[in-house]
Amino acid sequence: QLIPFAISFELHLRVEFKVDYYDLAQNFPNPFNPITTIRYALPNGGDVQLTIYDLRGRVVRRYTIDDQGPGQFDVDWNGSNSKGEVVGSGVYLCRLESGNYTETIKMVYLK
Repeated sequence: QLIPFAISFELHLRVEFKVDYYDLAQNFPNPFNPITTIRYALPNGGDVQLTIYDLRGRVVRRYTIDDQGPGQFDVDWNGSNSKGEVVGSGVYLCRLESGNYTETIKMVYLK
């Protein structure tokens, strides 16, 4: 006799390919709730810092990746701060820093 059961899982696929420019793309979806994807590209390997700020300039969340290779990468942000607490609705800034490159985008979180 067969016993019915269900399996659920989440698959996050990251595709890497060679790029010859730095880029911080606009997050998608935007506005978002509850998760948004932040995509960036690096032509060379190096240390990467992706920091999310509120409009008062306070750090909400920081992702640090040491010695990341070249390519295109995705980071999913679920609207929580570094303590795991969900942030309030509003506009947030995401800043990418790698080597001498910096770029900032605006993201809108709606509850």
